[in-house]
Amino acid sequence: MAGFDYDVVVIGSGFGGSVAALRAAEKGYRVGVIEAGRRFTNDTLPETSWDLKDFLWAPAVGWMGIQKITPLTDVVCLSGAGVGGGSLVYANTLYTPLDAFYNDPQWASITDWKSELAPYYDQASRMLGVVENPTETAADVEMRAVAEEMGVGHTYHHTPVGVFFGEPGKTVRDPYFGGAGPNRAGCIECGNCMIGCRFNAKNRLDLNYLYLAEGLGATIRPETTVTAVRPRRDGGYFVDTRHTTRRREKQAITAEQVVFAAGTLGTQKLLHRMRDEGLLPNLSSRLGQLTRTNSEAILGARSRDRNADYSKGVAITSSFHPDDRTHIEPVRYGKGSNSMGLLQSVLTDGDKGPRWREALREVRRNPRDLKKLFWLKGWAEQTIIVLVMQSLDNSLTVSRKKGRFRDKLVSKQGHGEPNPTWIPAGNDATRRLADRINGVAGGSVGELANIPMTAHIIGGAPIGLTAEDGVVDPWQRLFGHPGLHVTDGAAVTANLGVNPSLTITAQAERAMAFWPNRGEVDSRPELGSPYVELAAVQPRNPAVPASAHGALRLPSQPTIAT
Repeated sequence: MAGFDYDVVVIGSGFGGSVAALRAAEKGYRVGVIEAGRRFTNDTLPETSWDLKDFLWAPAVGWMGIQKITPLTDVVCLSGAGVGGGSLVYANTLYTPLDAFYNDPQWASITDWKSELAPYYDQASRMLGVVENPTETAADVEMRAVAEEMGVGHTYHHTPVGVFFGEPGKTVRDPYFGGAGPNRAGCIECGNCMIGCRFNAKNRLDLNYLYLAEGLGATIRPETTVTAVRPRRDGGYFVDTRHTTRRREKQAITAEQVVFAAGTLGTQKLLHRMRDEGLLPNLSSRLGQLTRTNSEAILGARSRDRNADYSKGVAITSSFHPDDRTHIEPVRYGKGSNSMGLLQSVLTDGDKGPRWREALREVRRNPRDLKKLFWLKGWAEQTIIVLVMQSLDNSLTVSRKKGRFRDKLVSKQGHGEPNPTWIPAGNDATRRLADRINGVAGGSVGELANIPMTAHIIGGAPIGLTAEDGVVDPWQRLFGHPGLHVTDGAAVTANLGVNPSLTITAQAERAMAFWPNRGEVDSRPELGSPYVELAAVQPRNPAVPASAHGALRLPSQPTIAT
């Protein structure tokens, strides 16, 4: 491996990238992690979502925040940015998926995925410190009542979350990893999980996987954007980079192996451009297909009561299932984090003609509610956001469109049923919730043009047995290019019906488990070979001794069966 800057370069530091960095470092590889976003500390994370330069991602104007908003043709996507990727901005909700995920026809014939992934869901749960939310909040009381009204009260339950519920606000020596991690503080349930958590209570990736990877020598390069990956004539790859804001500062890094983990859209954008420009010509024609939105809608109900406060608690505290393919959760921002209210609009159904006309009719019927819906002061306290997800077999196909100044990703309807522009059960639940809290039901602004919003864009590099039916193989290696891998949400092959972070982590854990230790023989079959069951390869230098794993879940916290 002489002549390479790194043995392994990981592009991105979210759930897939952080797992790849730690597990490769444990197996003796020299690891470099390239991250387009900033490295944050508790003090530099935004105080509220109005700290736009620290909250929103718009590097062209100098905003290097944690929240990306990316429009495609058919959906508006929310994702994360910064060292730690989506863990900075996600709602720390960590569910295992519904059975439809494992049984999706795209990959169900390869292996028994539920059995295959089970130990890696367990490992991911321990690493991320999954516990059950212990608090029944004001929003949960209303959500439970809605579930009972809809005849599914028995499906209501508290969420599994990656949060440290020690003594509120009290800092203690690291309770995870046998004392090998940073100090932690007990959650104060302020509702600010999705602006990063300034209190070290949220189990972000910079406090677990990345922290341990750096302890083993992995190097993280923040504010560095990868522009291309090119094969070297003598083996390995060039990874072309530039500074994220100072675009003229460029550098080519060399690596024997490269892991794509730039987020679903970041990974897709890179792979599309390199295929289209001939840098990686043998990529599967399936690239961009089976891009999933988790069949998602983001709705909400805002109380007319000025004194209402639903902002207390972790970001997501409970959920219920109105049917066996649909999942509904109440979501919150902390007090003062009102900027995301700019994305709210009048709630409309998708079967009554143009939705903008329905919105106008709704405004004429209830003109006094218009100010309440769009007045941002008090939005976070008075609003219960309603997150609706489904495990239906539908998808988008994403491709690259070259523009005059820059290329962008566009989408069209793909395999399966059309991607839903509205979800009747979600609208029903939101209206019932609004009635209960003397409130106004709302949707997202894009829905007026039949463009829903998702916080969980996944897929586009599906797992398959050959390049004809997938982009990566069952070990998440890129067909056509030995030494290239995909470990992020792009490799999630089916809709989950639940928040995807735990699944991305578990799939990455499984993929990395079969890597050989540095210098040893690779037991995985060659790309395109028939699937075979393999034993996981134990790392030569584990960051966390097996004896410490029991500390990953504290005895005082309930555990989640996985």
